[in-house]
Amino acid sequence: MKPARLSFVSSLLLLLAISTAAQTNKITAAEAKDHVGETTTVCGQVVSTHYAVKTKGQPTFLNLDEPYPRQIFTILIWGSDRAKFGTPETKYENARVCVTGKITSFRGKPEIIASEPGQIVPQKY
Repeated sequence: MKPARLSFVSSLLLLLAISTAAQTNKITAAEAKDHVGETTTVCGQVVSTHYAVKTKGQPTFLNLDEPYPRQIFTILIWGSDRAKFGTPETKYENARVCVTGKITSFRGKPEIIASEPGQIVPQKY
């Protein structure tokens, strides 16, 4: 195999391994605050949603386990990615989901920005 192709294949395998590891190490919404900066999978019940159509960036918020303003974890979908998700505020309302991505913090609350629908996986009870 040529070096460039080998490097590409190695990179793909590494990404797959990271993705698989993140999906197998599931944490709860309450545990997310202790994992800021990590790429992992957070699971919980979507208990409140909001599409802020008049706000800059037109974000959609999916809050897990506790509703706004007491939210403990948020899935954020920016308006530029929203079309990929349909109407996420109704699609995921009251659903149990797992979201995979890098946990960041906004105003002291952990969140994951979902830019692709595959990041959010509905769970069966």
